[in-house]
Amino acid sequence: MSSSDNKLNISTLARDSVKAIVPYASARSSMSGGAVWLNANENALAPEYQLSGSYNRYPECQPPALIAAYASYAGVDTSQVLVSRGADEGIELLIRSFCEPKTSGQAGDSILICPPTYGMYAISAESNQVSRTIVPLLPDFTLNLPAMFEAATPKLVFICSPNNPTGDLIPRQQILQVLDFYRDKALVVVDEAYIEFAPDASVLNLLSDYPNLVVLRTLSKAFALAGLRCGFTLAAPEIINALKKMIAPYPLAAPVAEIATQALSKAGQVRMKQSVVVINQLRDQFIAFAKTQTAVKQVYPSSANYVLLQVADAADCVAKIAAQGILIRNQSSQIGLSQVVRVSIGSPSEMALVTTALSQYFSNSTQTIGAN
Repeated sequence: MSSSDNKLNISTLARDSVKAIVPYASARSSMSGGAVWLNANENALAPEYQLSGSYNRYPECQPPALIAAYASYAGVDTSQVLVSRGADEGIELLIRSFCEPKTSGQAGDSILICPPTYGMYAISAESNQVSRTIVPLLPDFTLNLPAMFEAATPKLVFICSPNNPTGDLIPRQQILQVLDFYRDKALVVVDEAYIEFAPDASVLNLLSDYPNLVVLRTLSKAFALAGLRCGFTLAAPEIINALKKMIAPYPLAAPVAEIATQALSKAGQVRMKQSVVVINQLRDQFIAFAKTQTAVKQVYPSSANYVLLQVADAADCVAKIAAQGILIRNQSSQIGLSQVVRVSIGSPSEMALVTTALSQYFSNSTQTIGAN
C-alpha cells in the first residue's frame, strides 16, 4: 500500500450539510479594488478613536462599561443587553440557543424569513441544520401575514426593518400583529441594524409588552464602526441569559470594547446623529437624481443609508461603474427582485462621483435603447 493510500481525505470529514452550503457572499468578498466603496452600506463619515492601556489580560465576556453605555443609549436595563461580534453573531446565537437541529430521526425546528431580506438568517440556519420556512414579502414589500400565520410554527421569526436590501420599513402594525400571533409560540426577531436612519420606526419600546420580542442592533452602520464588529441583542433577561450560555467566553477584544464605549458616549452619539443627518440628505438627493434618469425603471423608497434601483441590466451596470473605480452591488439574485443594484450612500464627494458615473451610464443606456 502506498503512502498516498493512507493520506487522510479531509473533505470526507466535513459534515454533509456543510459541504452543501453556499457561503454568504459579503460585499467585501464578492468585489475588490476600486477607490469608492458604495457596496457594503458602510458609513463613510468616520470619526477617529484613540486607544489606551495594555491588553495582556483576557477581556470580560460582557464588558460592564459597554453594556451600561448601550443600555443607556437604548433606554433599556443592562439585563436586557448582550454584546457580540456584530449582529451576525446575535443571529447565530439565537438559532443555536432556541432551535433544535435536524437529525436522522427528527425534523427539528425552523426559522421563518421573508425575502428579499438579509441573507445571513438563512445561512446561519442552514449551517446549524435548522430548517427555513420562506414566506416572501408581498409586491409592496410588506409582510404576507396570512401566509406567515398558515405556515408551520417556527421557533424564530426574522423581520428586518429597515429592510436590507430594499430600504423600506415594515409597517409597525404588521410587526405588532406578528408579535401577538406568536406571543406564546415563537420569538420575533426584529433586525434594526439601520434604525438610526429612521429612529421613530424602532419597536424597542415594545420590549416591556412582548417578552417574545428580540431586537438586533449594530455599531456598523450609523456609528461608522463596521470594522469593529460590534453588535447588540436586546431582549428579556431570560432570553439574554440563554444566549450567554452559548456565547464564546471572550467574544469581544478589549480594544473593541474600548472604542465601542467611546462611540456610545454623549459626544459619540452627537457625532453619529450629525452624520445621519448628512447621509439622509445625501440619500434623498440621490433618490431625486435617480428619478430623473429615464433608464432607471424603478427607484425604491429608502429609510436607510442605501438606495435600490431597478435597471435594464444590473450586471452590466455594476461592471461598467466598477470600471470607473466605484463599487456598487448587484442584488438581483434575491427572491422578489430583478435587475436591481444597491447604491450605498457615501460621503458628499463619493456621491458626486457615483452620480456622474451613473448619469453617463444611464445616458449611454438610453441612447443604445433608442438606437435599437
